[in-house]
Amino acid sequence: MDHATARNFVINQGTALLTQKNPDALLMLLKQGKPPIPGQMTSLLLALKVLFDALKDTPSFDRQLATALYLLAYESRQLFVYGQMTGIDWPPLLDEDLNRLGLAVKSIFTGVWHS
Repeated sequence: MDHATARNFVINQGTALLTQKNPDALLMLLKQGKPPIPGQMTSLLLALKVLFDALKDTPSFDRQLATALYLLAYESRQLFVYGQMTGIDWPPLLDEDLNRLGLAVKSIFTGVWHS
């Protein structure tokens, strides 16, 4: 996956609640109480690693990407917790995947990889 593809994928996944354009985006699925599509979290984590590698020495990046990163990290966790509180039985590894997602976003913002 190259930088441009990773950036577009992350923006698409992260801004889906704002744009309502992609019903299969992670945040849209979680909002509906549905788990991610098989392979979706893997692709998202890969895209975040590609972005980290491309941006680690960059002092700033655009607002659209920053918004998508923030929403992915924050909203995914909020939707997961809300789902738990309402009785949704999430897949067993989703909690760990969301932790990895949050760490990857933190890594992009700080320029230091957190695993």
